[in-house]
Amino acid sequence: MNTTLSNAPQAPLWRRLLIRSGKHFLRWSGHFQAKHSMVATTPVLPNDTFDWVPRLEAAWPEIRQELDHLLEHPEDIPAFHQISPDQKRISKGDNWKTFGFYVYGQRVDENCAVCPKTAAVLDTLPGMRSAMFSILKPRYRIDPHKGPTKAVIRAHLGLRVPQDWENVWIRVDDQILHWREGKVVLFDDSYEHEVHNDTDELRAVLFIDIERPSDRLGTAFNRLILKLIQISPYVRQPLRNMAKWNQDHARK
Repeated sequence: MNTTLSNAPQAPLWRRLLIRSGKHFLRWSGHFQAKHSMVATTPVLPNDTFDWVPRLEAAWPEIRQELDHLLEHPEDIPAFHQISPDQKRISKGDNWKTFGFYVYGQRVDENCAVCPKTAAVLDTLPGMRSAMFSILKPRYRIDPHKGPTKAVIRAHLGLRVPQDWENVWIRVDDQILHWREGKVVLFDDSYEHEVHNDTDELRAVLFIDIERPSDRLGTAFNRLILKLIQISPYVRQPLRNMAKWNQDHARK
């Protein structure tokens, strides 16, 4: 089924300016967040930062099974920019598809119902804010960019990794990471990062954002930041787009 989202017009100027100024503030606040962080503030973090990592890795076969079921009908999975127009610079065509479960704390019930085992695992992760399947087509590269805030730490669980794994990677600041199926990598996406899939196979991960463990003041500040992001157009527009996409692509 066709959708009008694929040709969505550019966001109004006021909205673009609001988001741009908000991102500048969030990145400026990173120094404060780093000072109050109770875990490493390096580009890449060790997996023992969170005690739930082994539990997530143990669940990967069931999560992979639900992903494979979705991929039987890739036309029903939107490109990232079709849901979040702010990603148009780094998401082109249908090369980067996403299937969202949570968006800054907002649960997408329809998608969680489609992948109940994945949703059940996500619901056990303390401080989980955002989660989605991130699916990158062969020979596609995501240009360098930065996440909006240091309030979260990003986890990727490798689900489908090309056999030529050395030629699919993510650079975070000056470090190169490779995915392995069933293994987690943790990094701080407020550092510049880019992704290359220079293979003939797709790459898929479970993409998760977790609240950064911080002292009391840092936690209060981070939660205020996350609340402001949650009520901003940066989040509200994708939630509306996702609801419309699901309505237009109702699964039987």
